[in-house]
Amino acid sequence: MSEPTPAPQPARTAEPPQPSGPAEDTCAQPPQPPATPTAAAAPAASAPDPAAEAAATQPAPGDPGSSGDAPAAAHPHGSAPAANAPFNGPLMLHMPVDVRNLSLALLALFAGVALLHWASAVFIPIMLSLLLTTALRPIVELLRRCHVPRWLGAGVLLIAIVVGLASAAWSLSDGASQLVDSLPVAAKKVRDNLRARSGAASPLDTVQKAASQIEQAANENSAASPTRRGVQRVVVERPPFNIRDYLWSGTMGLMSALGQLTVVVFLTFFALASGNLFRDKLLRIAGTSLERRKVTIHVLEDITNNIQRYLLVQVLTSVLVGVATGAAYWALGLQNAAVWGVAAGVLNLAPYIGSAIVTGASALVAFLQFGTLDMALAVGGASLVIHTLVGNLLTPWLTSRTSSMSPVAVFVSVLAWGWLWGLWGLLLGIPVMMAVKAICDRVEDLKAVGELLGD
Repeated sequence: MSEPTPAPQPARTAEPPQPSGPAEDTCAQPPQPPATPTAAAAPAASAPDPAAEAAATQPAPGDPGSSGDAPAAAHPHGSAPAANAPFNGPLMLHMPVDVRNLSLALLALFAGVALLHWASAVFIPIMLSLLLTTALRPIVELLRRCHVPRWLGAGVLLIAIVVGLASAAWSLSDGASQLVDSLPVAAKKVRDNLRARSGAASPLDTVQKAASQIEQAANENSAASPTRRGVQRVVVERPPFNIRDYLWSGTMGLMSALGQLTVVVFLTFFALASGNLFRDKLLRIAGTSLERRKVTIHVLEDITNNIQRYLLVQVLTSVLVGVATGAAYWALGLQNAAVWGVAAGVLNLAPYIGSAIVTGASALVAFLQFGTLDMALAVGGASLVIHTLVGNLLTPWLTSRTSSMSPVAVFVSVLAWGWLWGLWGLLLGIPVMMAVKAICDRVEDLKAVGELLGD
């Protein structure tokens, strides 16, 4: 008896895997809207936990690039341990430098210096006229308040100054000519005094005698040697001393100086007679912005006040030098001590050159009067000490106090402008740098330069 064939069973399909967590009834409960964060939860959301962020940044075990190990525990302070390691290298300041702009600025500076040196005959009269205009403007304004027109007050003031300087030079011309005439006598006295002190020939005479003997031996040797056939003997003769050449060059220099002084006088007259015309023009050039106009006014006021204070310092130090020089010469017994004091005070306005003239001339006059080198050295040394103390110590200190410039900047300015313009640069260097500092203090991009010049 055959067994019945079993009926085919339906194929079983794979069921999706069930979640390991507790089952949720999604049909019984409708979806809830997302909860709105409350005020209490806001600080927690705005201040994330550093440890949680450090843990979140660690790669998962199954991610590519992970080592397959368990993630390392976060540092308790929220940062890697290497960040707290001590730094043994030097501190570095990361400041980008624009090489192109720096090179252009240096080239512009060098070009400006070359232009100032090349066109000094134009710039020096202009700067002198601006200096005189700043110094004389208060007097002209005072005359205008007394119902005197500007052009008339400026003309009378400048004529009085020119006449006063010319009369002072004329009164000192006789003494200067006598001093020049006494130079040969003074030189002979100095030589005799040195020879009497040494008791024998001076080293200079010994060297001169040896040089004469060598030259005589060379001439005898050249005369004894026969001249070769076809060779022409050449003798170089020095041109004789001609005083007219020196007088001509000195006269041309004097005429050039007089021409420049004439230009300065006329420029000063026109600037004083015009009043505030150029100031108003600068305000219009600055623009319509109120801030720019205020900055321009402040810069002009700073320049004017600094230059006026500088001129007051120069007058004060000149009076001090004149009084000290006259008192020292009177104590030493030098004749015309008061005249020497006035000359020392006036020549103090020319830095270094004026002190050298007073020192040399007074020492020479003292030697002619007393006839000894000791008194000449005493008189010259007294003048040199006074000018050194006042010119190199007191004047830079007072100038730095009145102009807010460091004494180092004042001294370097005198050296630089003296090299650039000579004697006029020694006189004009400090006012020019005062104007530069006033401009740099008011311009944002140039504040570094003003800080370097300041005290």
